[in-house]
Amino acid sequence: MSELNYLTKESLAQMREELNKLKTVGRAEIARAIAEAREKGDLKENAEYDAAKEAQGYHEAKIAQIEQVVLNARVIDAKDIDISKVSILSKVTVTNLNTKKTLSYQIVSESEADLKAGKISVTSPIGKALLGKAKGEIAEVTAPSGTFKFQVEDITI
Repeated sequence: MSELNYLTKESLAQMREELNKLKTVGRAEIARAIAEAREKGDLKENAEYDAAKEAQGYHEAKIAQIEQVVLNARVIDAKDIDISKVSILSKVTVTNLNTKKTLSYQIVSESEADLKAGKISVTSPIGKALLGKAKGEIAEVTAPSGTFKFQVEDITI
């Protein structure tokens, strides 16, 4: 994942804080769990030890992933966002022309995507279709269940 990640200052600060916590508190907790499991005897037949080592692997992978995102981060300031068309970090209100339902999304980097929070990835099918669209334009999204049309109603920061 060597692509650029466009983030707000706040998002970058949160990621750095999480990374620091994972490297300090998280690693200490895993080291403690491994040490406790070691004390319980033969490592060949010690399920707790295996689980702790597996947890350590996942933990280190998460650290590496966040480090990569932070390393490739480019901070975007809200005042630099052009709201005449949909771009990364803009908030867009769309109407699904199939269901007539109005939805609001913020277009974010892959690492920040959270559908429950209304944040969709710039690389998602909807995100890709909306990029560059102006107010009133229609974006077509092809999904396994068919083609959906979204009309851009509003673009804000």
